[in-house]
Amino acid sequence: MAADEQPPQPLTATATTGPETEQEWLAAYDPRAYTPVAVTVDVVALTLRHGSLHVLLVERGAPPYQGCWALPGGFLRAGEEGLDEAAARELAEETGLQGASEVEATLCRLHLEQLGTYGAPGRDPRMHVVSVAYLAFAPDLPDPQAGTDAAAAAWHPVADLDLRPCGRPTAAGAPADTHGGGVDGRPGPTALTLAFDHARILADGLDRVRAKLEYSPLATAFLPDDFTIPDLRAVYEAVWAEKLHPGNFHRKVLSVPGFVESTGTTTQRGGARGGPRARTYRAGGAGLLHPALLRPTREDQPAGHPPAEHPAGEAPPTEPHSH
Repeated sequence: MAADEQPPQPLTATATTGPETEQEWLAAYDPRAYTPVAVTVDVVALTLRHGSLHVLLVERGAPPYQGCWALPGGFLRAGEEGLDEAAARELAEETGLQGASEVEATLCRLHLEQLGTYGAPGRDPRMHVVSVAYLAFAPDLPDPQAGTDAAAAAWHPVADLDLRPCGRPTAAGAPADTHGGGVDGRPGPTALTLAFDHARILADGLDRVRAKLEYSPLATAFLPDDFTIPDLRAVYEAVWAEKLHPGNFHRKVLSVPGFVESTGTTTQRGGARGGPRARTYRAGGAGLLHPALLRPTREDQPAGHPPAEHPAGEAPPTEPHSH
């Protein structure tokens, strides 16, 4: 607490009225005695499109940072909604969902989790704004529609972004956000700059997702209810930005208890080169993956190139049979 800041006054007793009640104390409480702080929610919304990881961004249509791209978000409606509700509302508005039934159908298959809190002074030039960031994942999210305060909204391939701050002062004398560069530490082909400290928030979100894929079944949140092991591998390859050995990946997935379970069915068609039809799976009941699926760059193994994939994109003949 700052030296010149006065703490809330405790309950007091007077000679005429006796002990002051809490209701009386609250009635006399003046919130204007304290510097106001606003609360916003920002959403790192990720989905797979055309086999690559995409993030939802909106182009700001008004100051501050007019013309810059930003994560979808907005101010918390104080007294009307909680943080989770605000994040879901902002995502529904920016993804163009129309009507209660469509919103409910999408949100029921949406993975939404809190990422972190960002409240450095000067991160917003309007006032001291604390942002609670969320991660959101869902398969096949619709094309976005810009909200009333946005000039445009679009899904952007994460691998193509050059995540640099927008290059504008956030406040007089405030330190600039120095996080920049491509999402993997190298510049991407698109010089897309982000408003506020959203480059840092997005980078933190990607770090979280990449780490959680190692020890949790989060990858299944990017897929429909029924999927193949190659579908699951495509999620890992898109998020990790690494090619994985098809056979090794298949064996590792099936060796983790509760990660996936067989549906007892196969795909309608075989592989692209006329191979057998692939078995389909659904998410299992495991909350954590044990053993974990480590990224190849974190494994202590010799580097090498994966062999050609099985024609059907399925497992080698040593695959255990489903029961």
